[in-house]
Amino acid sequence: MSKIATILICIISFHLNAQSKLDVQGHRGARGIFPENSIPAFLYALDQGVTTLEMDVVISKDGKVVVSHEPYLSSAICLDSLGNQISAKDELKHNIYKITYEEVAKCDCGSKGNARFKDQIKISTTKPLLEDVIKTVEEHIKSQTRFEVYYNIELKTEENGDGVYHPNPTEFSKIVYQLIDQYLPWNRIIIQSFDFRILKYWHEHYSNVRLAALVENVKSAKGNIQELGFTPAIYSPYHKLLSAKKIAELHNLGMKVIPWTVNEKPDMQNLVKWKVDGLITDYPNRAAELGYITPKISMDD
Repeated sequence: MSKIATILICIISFHLNAQSKLDVQGHRGARGIFPENSIPAFLYALDQGVTTLEMDVVISKDGKVVVSHEPYLSSAICLDSLGNQISAKDELKHNIYKITYEEVAKCDCGSKGNARFKDQIKISTTKPLLEDVIKTVEEHIKSQTRFEVYYNIELKTEENGDGVYHPNPTEFSKIVYQLIDQYLPWNRIIIQSFDFRILKYWHEHYSNVRLAALVENVKSAKGNIQELGFTPAIYSPYHKLLSAKKIAELHNLGMKVIPWTVNEKPDMQNLVKWKVDGLITDYPNRAAELGYITPKISMDD
């Protein structure tokens, strides 16, 4: 066996073992370092060794699946198509569901930076299509990082937004399913949502897809599961809601526990000690510094 082949096998083996121990998910790619939900952020997260890329999707007027946390152009991070600032009072007027993707792509959502993340690199970038993210990521895996990752995709809906900022859950789900089905095997996909209507639809119609219930309420897990009507594969609460006892209870209910958004190293360490199954973080580099993932090994080194 050649030296290169041996190295490749070691790399792949290491990352498979890492995935079985702790699933480190790059939140919106790597929001702490690069503009959120951007291709540069996803590539950076891959290079840090994440096991899953976490992202959000919305739908444009022409039915395109756009990677974006808000269904509008956020005044906090975006400029309009002419490069002008968007005021907070006007941001809802920049409704992605009411404009074509061609119009969305003219807006810079990286150069302004994000005041909440002082280390974030300012770079001109636009909200990408999900299909372009997948194509770029898969090519980067093939040519650079050499190990496959999962995709954790959040469908951004809420009941009072139906028909205003997004399609209804049925239509939204069908659009996303059909797009993903063209490019990736479903064993590499997680669908998550705060909107239990989305999860119920996927559970009923796409039973082969792993689902994650996003939670920020203080209801008991049993109460949330009762409302949902089934036990999802993954329970993803705000990390401050967890304790060692609660994590054990969630495991006893048959779910993996992957909290959001865990950015400080002491919180990461405590949650790992309490036996979470993964972490969703804006700073995958910090998870790498703690040894939870390993940055890619360049074959040219």
